[in-house]
Amino acid sequence: MKRMTSDEVRKTFQDYFVEHGHLIIPSSSLIPHDDPTLLLTTAGMVQIKPYFLGIEEPPCHRLTSIQKCFRTTDIESVGDASHMTFFEMLGNFSVGDYFKKEVIPFAWELITKRYGIPEDRLWATTYLDDDEAIEIWKKMGIPENKICRLGKKDNFWGPAGETGPCGPCSELHYDYGPEYGCGRPDCNPGCDCGRFVEIWNLVFMQFNQDKEGNLTPLPKPNIDTGMGLERITAVMQGVKSCYDTDIFEPYMKYALSITGKKYGDDPEADRALRVISEHGRSVTFLISDGVLPSNEGRGYVLRRLLRRAALFGRRVGLNKPFLTGFAQVTIDNMGKYYPELLERQQFVKDVILREEERFAATLNVGLDLLEDIIAKVGDDKTISGAQAFKLYDTYGFPIELTCEVAGDRGIKVDMDGFEKEMEKQREMARSSQKFGLGEKLVEGDVHFPATEFLGYKTLKSDVKVCGIIQNKQSINELISADEAMIVLDKTPFYAEMGGQVGDTGCICCDGVKFIVTDTKKLDPKTTIHIGHLEQGELKVGMSITAHVDAQRRQDIAANHTATHLLHMALRKVLGTHVQQRGSLVCADYLRFDFSHLSAMTADEIAAVQKIVNDEIRKAHVVNAKEMPYKEAVASGAIALFDEKYGDVVRVISVGEPAVSTELCGGTHAFNTGIIGSFRIVSESSIGSGLRRIEAITGRGAVEQYDKEADIIRKAGALVDAKGDNLLPKISALVDNLDDAKKKIYALEHQLMAKDVESIINEKKMVGSIPVVSKVVTVSSVDLLRDMSDAVAAKLGSAVVALGANLDGRPQFVVNVTDDLIKQKLHAGQIIKQITALADGNGGGRPSQAMGGGKDVAKLGSAIDQTCAIVKAMIEG
Repeated sequence: MKRMTSDEVRKTFQDYFVEHGHLIIPSSSLIPHDDPTLLLTTAGMVQIKPYFLGIEEPPCHRLTSIQKCFRTTDIESVGDASHMTFFEMLGNFSVGDYFKKEVIPFAWELITKRYGIPEDRLWATTYLDDDEAIEIWKKMGIPENKICRLGKKDNFWGPAGETGPCGPCSELHYDYGPEYGCGRPDCNPGCDCGRFVEIWNLVFMQFNQDKEGNLTPLPKPNIDTGMGLERITAVMQGVKSCYDTDIFEPYMKYALSITGKKYGDDPEADRALRVISEHGRSVTFLISDGVLPSNEGRGYVLRRLLRRAALFGRRVGLNKPFLTGFAQVTIDNMGKYYPELLERQQFVKDVILREEERFAATLNVGLDLLEDIIAKVGDDKTISGAQAFKLYDTYGFPIELTCEVAGDRGIKVDMDGFEKEMEKQREMARSSQKFGLGEKLVEGDVHFPATEFLGYKTLKSDVKVCGIIQNKQSINELISADEAMIVLDKTPFYAEMGGQVGDTGCICCDGVKFIVTDTKKLDPKTTIHIGHLEQGELKVGMSITAHVDAQRRQDIAANHTATHLLHMALRKVLGTHVQQRGSLVCADYLRFDFSHLSAMTADEIAAVQKIVNDEIRKAHVVNAKEMPYKEAVASGAIALFDEKYGDVVRVISVGEPAVSTELCGGTHAFNTGIIGSFRIVSESSIGSGLRRIEAITGRGAVEQYDKEADIIRKAGALVDAKGDNLLPKISALVDNLDDAKKKIYALEHQLMAKDVESIINEKKMVGSIPVVSKVVTVSSVDLLRDMSDAVAAKLGSAVVALGANLDGRPQFVVNVTDDLIKQKLHAGQIIKQITALADGNGGGRPSQAMGGGKDVAKLGSAIDQTCAIVKAMIEG
């Protein structure tokens, strides 16, 4: 068997299947598009699933790919010699073209002839009753005693997700030899002793599984095969562990260079080196495909890996952020196969560094707390759910890390208690939000017909009333003016969806008028018109006319088109890592949430604003077209992150040639000139790696310009300057003010020196500890802190607590000298108790802490409790 590099393994595989009529398709994203049953892409067949189900027509009935895959089931096992989260899967697929009698010979020829693996090293497994596959393997030359029938657990391939294509499978296994086995005479690929490794799985896709587990035959039987690149490379390079292949060689080499370790000297260090290498590669791919750290879903998987890597890094002396180095190794080695790594490399490294720094800020404190908890566990050797939740909620410790660290010490974690604490937090979050129409809108088993949407082409239409809902009851006649909901057979009203608000207007005819204040979806097919009856009576079956508020719709449409231009401009100015993460399109403003790590600079905001306005002035025609989803994405249309799309999608393109192309079901201006002008009014953070822009267009933008021009005129009048002279005049006044402040500050410091002496004379003793507590008069927090520092320095050993009334609010500072910190006095803990007495809060280091209150009337009484607080801490 000739040794092959991993690059040669890739090329040999794809060349073979191209020779046999297969079309190479690129790897899809790790984020499965249009598949809500999957968290991440777990196999090569994920993107083939619509073809197997007969939903879409494949570009060719014979396909092959090398697919990026990610599985989360074995994260805790990563660090041994075999487990990984990210891997690449070599696959060939038949969509109703060939089946068992073709695919098994394909596999045999590639493995034995092209890869040159000795036939006597190969075993096959099949599903229990798959006699056909067994006969084909025998014809290939595998003796019957090397073909094993295994059950559903081993040889029936379930769907990639809750539902989908599935079927029996047959696997090829490589035999490393009896010396690697358990020694039993009946040892075979069904044994988990490590002698055998599965190198290729041939799945005979015959069924579709529904949510209840029922199997129904697919339109045509299909083939789905998967061979892990890392595993077959290990075989081709004569090693047992993927970490000993050329795939991981650059990662392990880098790990050794930054840790100074020698691989093989210490099993625990070796485990840590494998963890940081594997996770460093995995997180790079996740981020490049659009996953950002968060506390749920894919983002939580990413955060968990980053923090697990950081924790294991510390076990080999890596106490500062280090994972960006592994990202660079990934980019350098894998960028030639996955260009998105090269395109987004700076963004990927920025995300990793920010998350590492964020975790590092609490990691040591969290680890110390965990060690303290472990040291104090009782006879049941269990960490309580509340303790585990505090580590998760306060110190950012993923629960899995707590379990892993505790498990290494033989300690359990009360997961039931942890889940109860989590549910309490979720309930608090739920109770703090009002979901409005998230509740059931109509009682009983009531069904309404689907509503045909006419609003892309008209704002007025003759319609028929199909249903009336009031007080959650379906009624036939509406006579009261209380809020109600109307269902029509068709409607020009756009229902709130995709970030765009619902239309308003009226539904009326002679003597009847129903004012529509909002439009939403009752279910995916039925639209409800929310409002109240202003005149007459409304009955089910009545013919009536629906009128959309035309001016409001035009404003909404203009803002929606502006969001598309904004998205395009952000990607131009900030980079293609920018992805829309949410939006709100109203009549009077728009809001756009997007992925980006840092606050935009003033120059970046100005550049984005200029690009949008330039495209508005070009008066581009805005076109809408329906086409198959795959065709739309292939043409370059942007599909929104995490959005679910149907087989046929609506594509909005701006300009000829298009400057912006997105999948979108909303309403839009027919020409960008209608938008008028575009103005960004704010840019802010809404979470880690997420930014928000709010903007106005048209009349709103003009009004904002007029308002700011008026402010400038009034400012000029105040300082007696106009035009180009205004800024120099204001600048000079500011400089004069700064000089005056510095002089005042210096004078206050001189006066403070005298105050310090008198404050020291008021010290009290709590046991042997000097305590100074006093309300003082100062003009700033900085002076308050300086005064406290001066008193503490003068005394040498003391607890100092000072308070001041600053702008009508109580402010406090506490100093504790180093010698008293050793006696377990902590300024942060003292300030928390003092500020709480003034209805506030505070915190800080053991040596100094600051805080504020809400009730200035409690300033003096709070400071007066300092001695009592110190005494309680000493005695406690």
